[in-house]
Amino acid sequence: MSEKKKLEYDVLILGGGPAGISAAIYAARGAATTAIIDISMLGGQPSNYLELENYPGFGKIGGYDMMEKFEEHADMFNIEKYPMQEIEKIDLQSQPKIIETKEATFEAKTVIIATGAQAKKLGITGEKEFIGRGVSYCAVCDGAFYKDKTVAIVGGGNAAVEEGCYLTKFANKVYIIHRRDQLRADKIVQERAFNNEKVEFIYDTIPLEIQGNDVVESIVLKNVKTNEITNLKTDGVFPYIGFSPNVEHFNAQLKQDSAGFIETDECMQTSINGVFAIGDVRTTPLRQVITAASDGAIAGCYAVKYLEEIKEKTLV
Repeated sequence: MSEKKKLEYDVLILGGGPAGISAAIYAARGAATTAIIDISMLGGQPSNYLELENYPGFGKIGGYDMMEKFEEHADMFNIEKYPMQEIEKIDLQSQPKIIETKEATFEAKTVIIATGAQAKKLGITGEKEFIGRGVSYCAVCDGAFYKDKTVAIVGGGNAAVEEGCYLTKFANKVYIIHRRDQLRADKIVQERAFNNEKVEFIYDTIPLEIQGNDVVESIVLKNVKTNEITNLKTDGVFPYIGFSPNVEHFNAQLKQDSAGFIETDECMQTSINGVFAIGDVRTTPLRQVITAASDGAIAGCYAVKYLEEIKEKTLV
């Protein structure tokens, strides 16, 4: 078996979404040797968004198009990129920090965690069994499969309502099922849904089970106020109930909140010196592309400052 190649960097960023790319740009501009590792292609979650309209300066822009511009910007600074990396081990406590993938061993003086978060699962019978056969977590990816069909969205935030409206481009009927009697989505997003004749809301209701034979055929619902059980016919179920952090490779190495999100200070510093966390993976009151990019800018700057402090101590 051939020995893995060893790669050394000042700043190593785990994750190539808006937070990670932003951090890379700022770190590289600070004259730090910088690289991005990602388990998939660069771009992160926004690459799957149909469009964004709340990032200043862009008006409306497709999610994939925006992240392509992010990556083009990063390429101006000779940032090395390692997409599609299968991570085997991460040691954040060591100095230097060590990240092992199938292909290489990376050593870094400082690490910026930008691994993001993934869609939460409903945790009900039938969900796992019907993934890819009627259960999906990406309307943009799978919406075209539901032309002239009926789909059910579970959730009441911006993602749920926006993706529900998007699905009306294909589906004849879209049900949005929410456990409360009011939505959490922004008012402008709500109004678009209320004015869409294909959208129908089912409030005060939770899903109990997804049913079908080879594909999804219905979802069992329970009204939380009346306890009434009903069976809603649907061809697809799209859960949009929030996110959980992607922290499996370094769980328990640093301080996390009760939901597993990484805790940081205002400089994005974690409980381990030289390790920063940014974007959706950290404890934050808002998870948007603009706040992820802002986190990245802060972390990139303070990673460079950390490197300067290390250098000064070494000289002394």
